[in-house]
Amino acid sequence: MKLLKKTITYEDFNGEMTSEDLFFHLSKAELVELEMSHEGGLSVSLQKIVDAKDGKAIIAEFKSIILGSYGKKSEDGRRFIKNQALRDEFESSEAYSTLFMELVTDTDAAVEFINGVIPKGMVEEAERVSQAPTLTAVAENPEKKTVTRQDLVEMSTDKFVETQKKIQLGEVTLVE
Repeated sequence: MKLLKKTITYEDFNGEMTSEDLFFHLSKAELVELEMSHEGGLSVSLQKIVDAKDGKAIIAEFKSIILGSYGKKSEDGRRFIKNQALRDEFESSEAYSTLFMELVTDTDAAVEFINGVIPKGMVEEAERVSQAPTLTAVAENPEKKTVTRQDLVEMSTDKFVETQKKIQLGEVTLVE
């Protein structure tokens, strides 16, 4: 399990300089939801926004990814806790403002952040699969033309990336 740890230094509302360790992560399930919530997938949607030079949409997507990946690790390390109360608390802090400004003004920092919140191996797998000349079957049963969100969560990283491509190509349908 990969968590991105960012140490943010900022001036708090008491005028004191402070440093805070913040943690970010997107699970496979959250990535599936992000992909499925964008026409053609998240990366295609982001590319369209960038190509259109739609600054407002870029900012909105980045804010969504930052807040959606923010959380706190449980004491026992078994859970990464995310909820609206934590997001609201974080968003109202100067730490959020400092991080946000860094990411929207520094392309390298933004790329590093996005790669840091994606589960280990997903970036490399997506690149490998996208360059493959053919796609293999979604499951052991090549006749299967539908997949559920639960199926996606339970898949290996390889199978997940492969299935995601098939969904985008219309070869597989996501059903509830």
